[in-house]
Amino acid sequence: MDLHSLKQDLALRNKNGLPFLLSGMVVWTLITAAFLLPIELRFQNIALLALTGILFPLAIGLAALLKADWKSEGNPLGSLGLVFNVAQFAYFPLVFWAFGSQPEAMVFVFAVITGAHFLPYGWLYDTRAFYLMAPVMAVAATIVGSAAAPDSLWAVPLTILVLLAVLNAWLLADYKKKAGIAGMEKRAV
Repeated sequence: MDLHSLKQDLALRNKNGLPFLLSGMVVWTLITAAFLLPIELRFQNIALLALTGILFPLAIGLAALLKADWKSEGNPLGSLGLVFNVAQFAYFPLVFWAFGSQPEAMVFVFAVITGAHFLPYGWLYDTRAFYLMAPVMAVAATIVGSAAAPDSLWAVPLTILVLLAVLNAWLLADYKKKAGIAGMEKRAV
């Protein structure tokens, strides 16, 4: 199998990563809710970190529900998505710095990292959606985070949530297009 075929196979089996991105929408919804609560910023930031712990188990459940093969055994590119995801942890010292030194910046630093880490998935799943939305998310989080007053930091996770919804819709359309093409190719053979 050539590289293009491997990427197409991975995109179809993983459904362009939709289970993880849908899980991300749940997490960012809860983060938005946490930043709307009338509690101290320190507890909102702790909630932000704690809520990320449900992402992976929820994504595995959604993968089963959507019949997506998130492991992609047999495809040598299958583990690359995990590597791309784990790579974002290299930026977590910035999140912890913000937590201790600039707590009002923590949510937007985390949002920038979240958005930016999607960029390599454009190559992996062979879709423009990630190539465009990754920088849009990072820049939007920076702009909203820089402009948000301390009592309106909820606007940052809400921005990421809305942009994740756009990304999910785009990836779903891309997946359906790829699945349709793959179906036509199988019928032609």
